[in-house]
Amino acid sequence: MVDAVTTGFGNTLASIGIVIGLGVGIGKILEVSGAADSLAHAFLRAFGRGREPWAMGTVGSLVSIPVFCDSGYVIMNPLARSIARVKRGGYITLALALGAGMTLTHHMVPPTPGPLAATGILGADLGAVILTGLIFTVILLPVVVIYARWIGPKLEPFLNVKVKHDVYATVTAGAPETAGTTATAAPGTPAADATAAGSAAPGTGDGIAGPRISGAKQPGAFLGFLPLIIPLLLIVANTVSTAIDRNAQGMLAGDDYEPSSWVAPIAFLGNPVVALIIGLVLAVYTLLPRLTPRTQVQSWLADAAASAGLILLITGAGGSFGMVLRESGVGDALAEAIASISLPALLVPFIIASLVRIAQGSGTVAMITAASVTAPLIAPLGLSPLVAVMACTAGSMVFSYFNDSYFWVVTRFAGLDGVQAIKGWSGITTAVWLGSIPLLFVLDAVA
Repeated sequence: MVDAVTTGFGNTLASIGIVIGLGVGIGKILEVSGAADSLAHAFLRAFGRGREPWAMGTVGSLVSIPVFCDSGYVIMNPLARSIARVKRGGYITLALALGAGMTLTHHMVPPTPGPLAATGILGADLGAVILTGLIFTVILLPVVVIYARWIGPKLEPFLNVKVKHDVYATVTAGAPETAGTTATAAPGTPAADATAAGSAAPGTGDGIAGPRISGAKQPGAFLGFLPLIIPLLLIVANTVSTAIDRNAQGMLAGDDYEPSSWVAPIAFLGNPVVALIIGLVLAVYTLLPRLTPRTQVQSWLADAAASAGLILLITGAGGSFGMVLRESGVGDALAEAIASISLPALLVPFIIASLVRIAQGSGTVAMITAASVTAPLIAPLGLSPLVAVMACTAGSMVFSYFNDSYFWVVTRFAGLDGVQAIKGWSGITTAVWLGSIPLLFVLDAVA
């Protein structure tokens, strides 16, 4: 059991620990340089005020098609914070919409690992799975946005104090960020209004900004976007080239895949750790003034690392919990029990994936387990492989909570604790799970 705890902790942090640290570092540089605010203004102009949750959900779903959702969320969260800072509120709504938008495509659209493996195991057509997953995503995205807009304002008063400071902090005009003279006021309070009216950092135009370098020219949105888009493009190139190479080798599922020679350099640069190191270097050398002291940059990155420490610890603990449950065999026992019950055909993989997800936390493991158990039953049940794949992927979205590492990534960055985290994140993932059920019956009728 102790081995399961340490292995789960180590495996979880091995996959996303460095990514979280680097992502927080990029976010800190975007914040202190003012580039985050430039990005927020450009984003608001492009989508229009009042449509920010739709924009976040849409961007999240697009980013997570080729990018693992943990990495994608860490990369894109600074944008949600910047928009909330400009709006002076609504951060929980934006954070939930972004995270759940990523969940949709992460679970239902290859080439992410779970649906790709389920497609290979069940023998479905990859193109049909991609198209169907995209259609499901478009239909379920309003569920994400409506839930986020409903629950977000209810949870905003419970926003973690540290995250509230990071998102809504303001500075007095001309005060150097190095002095640490930040003043925090909750959005909508008289103190916040006074600060916004008379003590905004120069050049923001909206009366509110995060801690910024005094007297420095604010980078434009294009430069601010580079440290985000370059890592994403590198990861996308890795994912797409690997998927093409796997398909050419006939190895959509399994761990025996060896990259071809032309894929190897792309895979190296597109590894999330390497891609985010490149993004951090770009942020430091393109966004900060040329004469910024090295000690100051180190201080900012140290602050970022300190803020990431608790996130890493709790995320690793969630991985340990999930590993203990997997090693106990609870998921396999549930899968076998459901497979032996007389149910409508499409509900067999759906319920197996749902119960395995609740039992051990990983959506990817839930999909693969459900697909493996269902594969021999496809012919006897008369179930379409496409429907079976979509049932596995949809079922695996249910009730993300403590044993899911992504639960901790989203709720720590969103500043939600305890019951509020369950209401926000577990609730929104269960809402899209429920919304997928009628879609599966429609698909079964036409497939």
